[in-house]
Amino acid sequence: MSAKYCRDAPGHEFHGPYHDGEYGFPARGDAVLFERLALEINQAGLSWLTVLKKRAAFARAFADYDIDKVARFGARDIRRLLDDAGIIRNRLKIEAVIENARRLKAIRASHGSFARWLDTHHPRSKAAWVKLFKETFRFTGGEIVGEFLMSLGYLPGAHVASCPVYARVLRRLPPWHATRNVK
Repeated sequence: MSAKYCRDAPGHEFHGPYHDGEYGFPARGDAVLFERLALEINQAGLSWLTVLKKRAAFARAFADYDIDKVARFGARDIRRLLDDAGIIRNRLKIEAVIENARRLKAIRASHGSFARWLDTHHPRSKAAWVKLFKETFRFTGGEIVGEFLMSLGYLPGAHVASCPVYARVLRRLPPWHATRNVK
């Protein structure tokens, strides 16, 4: 996002809690990482506020981001999701989330978790991350990958240094900060 987000988000009903407690903070759980990827995919072409307002409905629609359950979704589930006014009803995005759950199952089998897979590939440039994500997942362009990784602390830039949340993020040792002197 930008310096504008650090200025405008605090105190906002939806942006405030996300900015102050999640954005840029490291996270490890597969369900949290899968949710963040799904939300970033669904944000494409829309405002982040739209996604945040629909966040609870997304969690219900996608089985609280249980990767195994979502990986088993089929044609009936796709129809159900396309009829769900609580979420963003875009077939390409819905199918991408389901397919990415299937791919995450393979990642868990090979690496133990989505976080370990990310750690295996860190550090790398944004361009290298985008290339890796495009080879690994569906519906993952530069903005989606960049925001996903920034939101989890794998890339810097979630907060400006003058933002009060910035210091809290640094205390959690986000991956970008922990390896900033690594060549």
